[in-house]
Amino acid sequence: MKTVFLNAAKLDFDSKLDFSPLSDLTALTNYDDSSNDQIVERVQGQDIIITKELPVGRDVISQFPPSVKLICEAGTGYNNIDIVAAKEKNIAVCNIPSYSTEAVAQLAITFILNLSASLPQQQSMLERKNFDNFTKFLQVPHFEVQGKTLGVIGAGAIGRHAIKIALVLGMNILVYDPFPREWEDDRVKNASIEEVLKQSDFITLHCPLTADTRHIINKERLALMKPTAYIVNTSRGPLIHEADLIEALNNKTIAGAGLDVQDPEPPAIDNPLFSMDNVIMTPHIGWRRYESRQRLVNLMADNIKSFLAGKPINVVNAK
Repeated sequence: MKTVFLNAAKLDFDSKLDFSPLSDLTALTNYDDSSNDQIVERVQGQDIIITKELPVGRDVISQFPPSVKLICEAGTGYNNIDIVAAKEKNIAVCNIPSYSTEAVAQLAITFILNLSASLPQQQSMLERKNFDNFTKFLQVPHFEVQGKTLGVIGAGAIGRHAIKIALVLGMNILVYDPFPREWEDDRVKNASIEEVLKQSDFITLHCPLTADTRHIINKERLALMKPTAYIVNTSRGPLIHEADLIEALNNKTIAGAGLDVQDPEPPAIDNPLFSMDNVIMTPHIGWRRYESRQRLVNLMADNIKSFLAGKPINVVNAK
């Protein structure tokens, strides 16, 4: 069996990862990156394709040879792959849903703790040589998180891990998920998305990007939030209508935001979010910790091993 990783540098950007779990299973070829034309050329004679957030649309998949039986998305989200077009060609598509659960949840909580202590504003003041926080009374908001309400939109693995950490910090939790579950801790309650937005001091998004979740946070829903509330997005940029978010931040409809993902990525260098001192911006780093990336390689090997054994797992286009 032959496997090609079409954009391995997206994952192994520091050349530190051990790919032997994959190369021990199949004949593995890694490319740093691939254009559409190169994808079509490089999948010839291959059985398994690996991508990392690389757009693979219907026009490209339609040119795949019959040898291709599996596309493995090296990550949780698979909105970059036309899974319907793949199914039409009898190509299974699988993802890796659990490799970065802890890392992404930790980043979401890191944003919350930084925003509660107004660290973005304080660092911005220091960059401007403004030392008023040291020489006068504190000039910025500064508050504890225990007793505050965290709204979690999306209670998958990452959302549940963020809840676990938030409970240790003494927060109360409101959860919106289209498939509500029972919670063992009475500090966690299910609610409508409107109630979550109205009552929470922090909102954290943990949804896949689908037709239903695109712009799930827009002008109307931002207007439901408290003017003292913050929103955090470590999932996918298009979950938030970015122009509406910028307007809400400028108008002080909400207090601030922590954004590990943007729409598009990377953002334009003149994006207003970069210059807002109540916004934390990071370049989609939630999944990029070394441990998470190596775990991803190992789990990809598990997916492929199961597929080769005729027992595929994590298939997202089975229906």
